[in-house]
Order: sequence, then structure tokens, then C-alpha cells
Amino acid sequence: MIGKYTARVDDKGRLFVPAKLRAELGETFYVTLGFHGSRRCLTVYTSQGWAEFNEQYNRLPPAQKAGPVGIIFSNAVECTPDRQFRFLLSANLYQYAGIDRDVIIVGQAGQAEIWDAGTYADYEREMLTPENLLAALEAMSR
Repeated sequence: MIGKYTARVDDKGRLFVPAKLRAELGETFYVTLGFHGSRRCLTVYTSQGWAEFNEQYNRLPPAQKAGPVGIIFSNAVECTPDRQFRFLLSANLYQYAGIDRDVIIVGQAGQAEIWDAGTYADYEREMLTPENLLAALEAMSR
């Protein structure tokens, strides 16, 4: 998944799946807590990506399954868009990510992220420096 898409939460708390992401996300996908540093967002997993995430979780020792990792699962929701490709998220997910109305949906390789539009604009502005971009490209080439 790649790209950046604007969207808006409607009065019923639904989001619209951008056309370019529909086929990649599939008929059912999963949304849970996400973050980048101190910035909060929501992470969207395909069914396959969610199954892989579950497998990773199941391999953890019992002591590591408690706490923050368990909270990621307890806040996850299974989403199946309606005929207009809208899906509903819980109020606690919107609250966690600081989402009120305007959002940015960002493709991130095998998953996507849902951000409050203002929070993402600030994050992107901070990340778009030559030093940060060079460091990211160097990290990927290892």
C-alpha cells in the first residue's frame, strides 16, 4: 500500500475507504492503536497482515503478552465496509488518535495508517528534512 489520501469522519462515525486502497485492504480488515514516537495514529492491517501479527503475538512469552501488547489487541476492531465502502470505528479509537473529523490515510507497505489530519501534517513537516530522508534511505539499504 502506498499513497496519502484525505478522508472525513461522517456524522455516524464512519470513514470512507479510498478507491486505491479497496482492493489491497480486501473485504475485511483490522484497525487498532498505532504510533510514531509520541504521535498517535491508528494502524490498519489486511486479514493476512492481522493473521501474521497474531502469530507474532502468540510466539511471545506469557510475560510479554500483558501490558501494552495486550492493549493493542483489546482495542482492535474488525472492519467490513458497507456498499459505499464506509466503515465504522469505535469512539475510543478516534479519541486515542485525536481524530475529530478530517483524517489522512497513509499507505505504509503492507499496512495503512489513519491519522488526524493536523497531527499528520505536523509529523510530516518534522520528518521531511534532508537528514531524516537520507537516514531512512540508508536504513533501508542495509
